Amino acid sequence: MSHTAIVAVLAGGRARRMGATKASVVLAGRPLISYALAAARAAGLEAVVVAKRDTPLPPLEEQVIFEPEHPLHPLCGVLAALQHSAAQRPPRAVVLSACDMPFLNGPLLKWLAEIDGPAMAQAGGRPQPLLARCQPEHRPILERALTEGSSLTAALRALDPRILGTAELEPFGDPERLCFNVNDPDELRLAESWLA
Repeated sequence: MSHTAIVAVLAGGRARRMGATKASVVLAGRPLISYALAAARAAGLEAVVVAKRDTPLPPLEEQVIFEPEHPLHPLCGVLAALQHSAAQRPPRAVVLSACDMPFLNGPLLKWLAEIDGPAMAQAGGRPQPLLARCQPEHRPILERALTEGSSLTAALRALDPRILGTAELEPFGDPERLCFNVNDPDELRLAESWLA
């Protein structure tokens, strides 16, 4: 298993549009979260799941790290993952992914783990902060961003990240599909059609 970085699968969102907790939603016979975790395993990377204490999760082999109950912000999960990583010896970078990204793959996560410095994907002309890389030393900047109410995208931009555009993502697949999030029942059906 590589010790370059860990993969933090963020599962603490409330998923209001989905009507159920995303991590446990079934996609093609499997919990949605299992796809991101399988990609991390294929990359040879340790994965942790970051969630609220009351987040319903399917049975998992991976360690679950609990983020604070408030505020409801994805930065809470990012900061919890960075705190966990900072306690490792040596501290490791954190590759961020969301529990609702079923088209991530091992080669992409492995490559992202091995590049230097902060990074954030971009697909379809839009930043993709849920496919990103940061390091324990970035915690003070991200903590300040949380205090200021910044979005996750704005917080990661404050790290001056390397932007991973189409040319860098295409070797691993269609960038928009790699970054696809399942946010509602229509997108769940779309993901099922692509998997079929």
